[in-house]
Amino acid sequence: MLFTLHIALRLAVGLAGGLLVITTVSAAIRSFVLPRNESVRLNAFVFGGVRALFNFAARHARTYARRDRILSHYAPVGLVALPIGWLALVALGYTAIYWALGAGSLAASYELSGNSLLTLGTAREIPLVINAFIYSEATLGLLLLTLLISYLPTIYQAFSRREVVVAQLELRAGVPASACGLLLWLGHDHDFLNDDEHWLAWEKWLVEIDESHTSLPVMAFFRSPQAGRSWVTAIGLVLDAANLLFSTLDVPHSRQVELTFTAGCLALSRIHRFFDHKAETQPTELRSGPEQAAAAPGRAAFAETWQQIQTAGLPMRPDEEAAWQHYHERRQRYAPALDFMSKLLMAPNPASK
Repeated sequence: MLFTLHIALRLAVGLAGGLLVITTVSAAIRSFVLPRNESVRLNAFVFGGVRALFNFAARHARTYARRDRILSHYAPVGLVALPIGWLALVALGYTAIYWALGAGSLAASYELSGNSLLTLGTAREIPLVINAFIYSEATLGLLLLTLLISYLPTIYQAFSRREVVVAQLELRAGVPASACGLLLWLGHDHDFLNDDEHWLAWEKWLVEIDESHTSLPVMAFFRSPQAGRSWVTAIGLVLDAANLLFSTLDVPHSRQVELTFTAGCLALSRIHRFFDHKAETQPTELRSGPEQAAAAPGRAAFAETWQQIQTAGLPMRPDEEAAWQHYHERRQRYAPALDFMSKLLMAPNPASK
């Protein structure tokens, strides 16, 4: 009876170890190979633990620049911690397998697992079955490390393309950068039908962000090289500028503006749904009260923007209050997602830089 229970225990431990190894490898494949917006709970657990540490440090920083400097290290550290977590779980899983196969005590099985995972084999005389698992573990160790290393160039290429457009938008949106400044730059000649080249470029940028930031969600947390920049803020500039064009100006505009606006709303909505529903990420508010208030323009801010556009001599709609209602109603299509991502990523408000 005791012998049967002992065999059953070893079998159960071995199967649990195998399941842990399969789950870990599956998480790695779904993270970097599968071109879909998969939420991998194992990865979310690793990133969540690292994020908690960085949030704790950032919460005690007094200035935005200091908080930004702290959080700029989060994504790189989380990305490095990911393979460490994978390897630790694979080593634990194979420890259970070796113990189930009779390789010795748990300590000896763990030593064998560590040697196999990191150095490809051991000097001990061992049975052929255990030897086969040793080589499979060594192969998986190399695979997991290679998987991350091979995708680092892809991540940084996407990051570079994203940041080029972020910097270009800031240059075009005035000092300080604002949606009104971007709109006035587009309408410097009072003609909004000759800007399709810019709106098309922004549409392509938004579609790429939609794809890359859901299939490789860690991309969202890579912060811009300059503390006052953010891809979330840049999307807000594009959408708010298009919204101002629709609601405040009595001028014709091309269909490309509508396409870009729709692309931006969809991109923000899908990224928001991914982090809020699939990844079940709960953002921590790290912005100060004035920063939060500046990030959500109200009626007074709209009135100031209306005056700036009027001063520029652009053709205005006759009723400011009706324009505000139109602007506010259309902004509800993207404001919840924009606010969520701004809170999650502690995005700066361009007007407060």
